Order: sequence, then C-alpha cells, then structure tokens
Amino acid sequence: LVDPDTGKITDANPFMTKLLGYPASQLIGKELFQIGLLRDETASREMFQRLKRNREVRYQDLPLQSKGGLHQDVEVVANVYEENGRSVIQCNIRDITDRKRSEDALRRNEALFSALLTQAPVGVYVVDARLRLQQVNPKARPVFANVHPLIGRDFAEIIRLLWPHRVAEEVLGRFRHTLATGVPFETSDFVERRKDIGAKEYYEWQIQRVTLPAGEHGVVCFFNNITERKQTEEVRRRLDVLTASNKKLEAEIVRRRTTEVALAQSERHQFQLLKKSDRMQEQLRNLSHKILRAQEEERKRISRELHDIVAQTLVGIHLHLTALTEKGIRNPQNLQERVARTQELLEESVETMHRFARELRPKMLDDLGLIPALHAYLEEFTKRTGVLSRLTAFAATEKASLATRTVLYRVAQEALSNVANHAQASHVHVYIEKRTDSVQMSITDDGRSFDVAQALRPQGMGRLGLLGMRERLEMVGGSFDVKSTVGVGTVITAQIPLSKAVRLRINETHWRSPEQEASPEPMEKKQKTASIPRRELAAKKAVRRSRSRPVLEG
Repeated sequence: LVDPDTGKITDANPFMTKLLGYPASQLIGKELFQIGLLRDETASREMFQRLKRNREVRYQDLPLQSKGGLHQDVEVVANVYEENGRSVIQCNIRDITDRKRSEDALRRNEALFSALLTQAPVGVYVVDARLRLQQVNPKARPVFANVHPLIGRDFAEIIRLLWPHRVAEEVLGRFRHTLATGVPFETSDFVERRKDIGAKEYYEWQIQRVTLPAGEHGVVCFFNNITERKQTEEVRRRLDVLTASNKKLEAEIVRRRTTEVALAQSERHQFQLLKKSDRMQEQLRNLSHKILRAQEEERKRISRELHDIVAQTLVGIHLHLTALTEKGIRNPQNLQERVARTQELLEESVETMHRFARELRPKMLDDLGLIPALHAYLEEFTKRTGVLSRLTAFAATEKASLATRTVLYRVAQEALSNVANHAQASHVHVYIEKRTDSVQMSITDDGRSFDVAQALRPQGMGRLGLLGMRERLEMVGGSFDVKSTVGVGTVITAQIPLSKAVRLRINETHWRSPEQEASPEPMEKKQKTASIPRRELAAKKAVRRSRSRPVLEG
C-alpha cells in the first residue's frame, strides 16, 4: 500500500517481503524505486501522475531486483481507491519470471521450428490438432499457389480444392489416423491428376505426429514433387526405347544394305558365271568341233593308211599268191623269190596293224604295265622320229590303278606326238617320280618354245593335244602344267593324287632309285621283249619259218 500524497510504502504483505527479500519494517517508508521496482525516481513520479489521472496503471513487464540482487520479471497493477474517507494506492505485483521464461522458450522453439521448416530441402507444412494449416515452408508454397487464404485455414478445405474427392478423403483419413495414433505414413508412388490445374503430378510424401511449440500435437507432412523427375524418367525410357528401336533400325538398315550389296555381288557373280558359262559352252563347242575334226582327221589318216598301206599290201599279197598258183609250176625258178616277197608284204601288214593297235590301245599296257609300254613306245618313237629318248621311272608306279597308268601313258603319248610334230627337238626325257601322296610325270624336250596361254586357249589357235591332256588329268583329279622357255625347251608336268591304299602298297614295295629303274640292261631287254604282243611274235616266227623253207619259182 502506498500513500498517494508522499508516494511512500505504508504496508506490504508477506508475499512482497519474500519477493523483495526485505522485512516489512525495511519496506515501510520507502518509495517504489528505492526497492527496485522502478528504474529511478523520475519513473516513479511519472507513474504517480498517470495514476492520479487514470486512477489505474498497469505494467505488463517490469524488471525487479531483490535485496539479494536477484533479477525477476513482474507484472504490476496499481489502483487508487477510497478507504475511510481517504485515498489509498494499492500496488498488486505478480511474479511472471517463470511465465516469461516459458514464453521466451516458446518463441525460441517457434523460431527454431520455423527456421527448420524454412531451410528444409523438401516441401513441409504443419497442421495442428484441429487440422488447421499452421505453417508452410517455401518449398511447399508452389503446391498451394491456388489456395487463398492459406495459413489458419481448415486443411480439409484445402485438400478438397486441390484433389478429387476420392483422393482428398483418402489423404484426410491418413492425417486423422496419424494424429490420433501417432503411426506415421509414407508412400513413394503417389500419382494423381490435380483438380485445380488438371495436370497429373507425382509425389513422395510422409506424415508424422509431432508436438508443436505450443505443446499440442500436430501433424507435419514432408513431401517432394517428383513430377519433373518422373517425366524425365519417362522421357528417358521413351528415349531408350527410341534409341533401341533406332539401333535396331540401323542394324536392320545395315543388314538390308549388306544383303543388297551381297545380292548385287551375287547378281554380278551370277552374271559373270553366266558369261563364263556361255564362254565355257562356246569353248566346249569349239573343243567338241576340234575333237570331231581331230577324230575325222584321225579316221581319214587311219583310212588312208589302211587303204594306201594295208590294203595295197594285201592286194600285193593276193597278186603274189595268184601268181604263185598260176605260174608256180611253169616257172619254178621265181617261186622262192615270190614267196619271200609275199612274206615281206605279210610282215609289213602285221607291223602296220600292230602299230595301229598300239596307237589305239597298246596291249602291253594291260599285260605288262606302264613302264614296259612306255619303254616300247619310246623305242619306236626314236626309230620313227630320230629324237633321242630316255625313260626314268620307279617300279612301284605299277601299283597305281589302271586308270592312273592309262592317263599317264596317254599324256606321254600325246606329249611325244607334239614333240614329233612341233618341237624340232633332239632329245626328250620322260621322268616318273613318287611324291608324298601322288605320282608325277614330267616330259622334257630341248625343242623350240611356244606361247602356253595361246596353246591352252580352247578357241582360236589352241592346241587340241594340250587341252586333251589337261582334260584327261582333270577326269582323275590330277593337275596339268606346261612351261615353255625360249632357248631351253618345254616341260610338261602331270600329277595325279594316289589313294591311301595305293600309297600303302607303294610304300610297302621295295623302292629303287629312278637311275636304277632306267639304267640296267636286263630291264631294258625285258621291256623290249615284252613290248611285242604275242600275236606279233607268232606272226614273225611264222615268217621266219617260211623263209627257211625252199624257195619255189613262181
């Protein structure tokens, strides 16, 4: 209690003495500023002036320092009233230190909470226990751009403005459940079409129950608008699909181009094959014509020789026999001479027929083998042409098949015929040797050279003999080669592969060197003897026997 006239304390209750730390005796008679209630005397007098005018003064927050130096916050309400006809000032002082601290803590918590919401990297908004929207951070405001007013508004109204009814009720149900039970909720695949903007949006969001700075429960929602990311992923997926389709298309284009190129190459190749086939057909026709002409020429030659030699010889024999029959008795002095002449004509006929048979198919090749047949042919070739010849071979050649030996004989025969007709050579050498898996024959002469390519050309001036040799060798899987050098001569090489069984038979045969095969005299004598067919031998013996008989005149 304060005296209005003097401004001094006249009484204080025990709460004040405890609050200020002064006993009642020390408080009475002092002014308010003296006990630390106001800052100074001036402030105390201003309060009394206001009190007199307004009859009441209120201070919401004044500092108060106790006798012991303790600082406290107080609330002061001063009233002027009448008691027993005199005015009295009553100062009611309330200690608000704890409340002040709670308010400061609340403000700090609210500030901290607001700062956390503001700085959050995702959208955050808070609703209170009555589902009123309390706070929205900057990241979340774009979502609520079409909602006005926003803060303090019923959250149910806001949700129903943003989303269709079904979606809004589902979201509100999640909020109410979390607020009531404290069970959080989270989803990462929320996608719906917005009601306010009509666009589909994607969200990741979760809600949790929290205690708000004011002490009540609320729900805080953390969300992230992932629409752009989803659209980017969708674009990326489409781009990947397009890229894959593009790669597949490129591969298909490459494949088709490759196929087109291959097709074009195939067409060109087929065209070339067709042209080659046409050329080969033309060559075959030319070769056939040449073969036919050669056959016809050979027939003419055989016919001419049969007519000119054999037929005339037989006619001569006939005339001689007729003369012997008619005149033998009348002129016995000429009988022996006419018989001898008849025998000579008969021997010439036998020799001519033997030569024809040998040229067509030597019987010695079948009876005695390749080497004796070649040896006999070379002996006859040297006698006929004057070209010195030599044969070098190994005995195991006879183990080869009859077809192989026949081809080798025909090639040698044709090659020697070319030497006789074209080469103008003085020496010729036939050399037969064994290779790893084949038999090879070479015919070498020292005659004049020729254009090999021109000679092997089927059309034009190509030589039929060389072509025939090549054809024969190709029929048995062999190979043919011709080399002709100016000043050196010509080498014809024929090589025929041997079967495994033939190679084994040849390897098991005792092998002699080519020099041993060609040089020994007994072998040559044996070949000379064997080169004459049995019928020819019989004919010669008959002639010799006839010569030993007495000569009769005829």
